[in-house]
Amino acid sequence: MTTTTTRVDAISKASTATTVIDAIMEFVRGRRASGLFLLGAAALSSRIPGVGTAASVLLRAYRRLR
Repeated sequence: MTTTTTRVDAISKASTATTVIDAIMEFVRGRRASGLFLLGAAALSSRIPGVGTAASVLLRAYRRLR
């Protein structure tokens, strides 16, 4: 049971980390609002797993469809 918990924690931390990296890249590209949105999603992702990934995917889909 602890192995599953450890894996879930690792995946959750990786999801949060990649969302933070996406936010940093948005700031580098000059997209401040998107960067702030992703930072907020990363903070929320530490409480609710998957929120950061969903926000990142939705932001990319929005840009592609715009």
